[in-house]
Amino acid sequence: MNKSLLATHLLDTSVFIQAARIYYPFDICPGFWSCLLYHCQTRQIVILDRVRAEIRRGNDELKEWINDMPRQFFASTKTPKVIVEFSALMQWVQNNDQFTDEAKSEFASVADGWVVAYAKAYDLVVVTQEVYAADVKKRVPIPNVCRGFGVPYQDTFAFLRALNARFEWAKP
Repeated sequence: MNKSLLATHLLDTSVFIQAARIYYPFDICPGFWSCLLYHCQTRQIVILDRVRAEIRRGNDELKEWINDMPRQFFASTKTPKVIVEFSALMQWVQNNDQFTDEAKSEFASVADGWVVAYAKAYDLVVVTQEVYAADVKKRVPIPNVCRGFGVPYQDTFAFLRALNARFEWAKP
């Protein structure tokens, strides 16, 4: 699913973790991290308080980076609008026979449901590295929930293209 280029994006924890560990490590691609900061300032990117909390459980450069960010870049999930959406979303997950009880329990304990609920409440595009999986049982993928609730989502690469991001090499 896609949305207009001017849409505000809500990033899932997986975007940060995979970027730091795999695609855009701080020492190789500082431009990625500068891009995120810039777009947080312009409100093109929203980061939830619960995503921040998950990242802060680590003990790495990503934790340091998120700790250095201004607090106003983080959106609270403690709003009536988000709580209503989260409740409906969790009921949908719990009533869905496709997922195991363990998958439902894990989903309820992480930021994923809050990401989708916040996006639904405020008409945002979810950015996640998770992929839709029609037959998955052992986990509840964010894209499956997004589809169930009509929430647009995209991966990190589509997100960067929507922002017209470019990370260019500079000759030393």
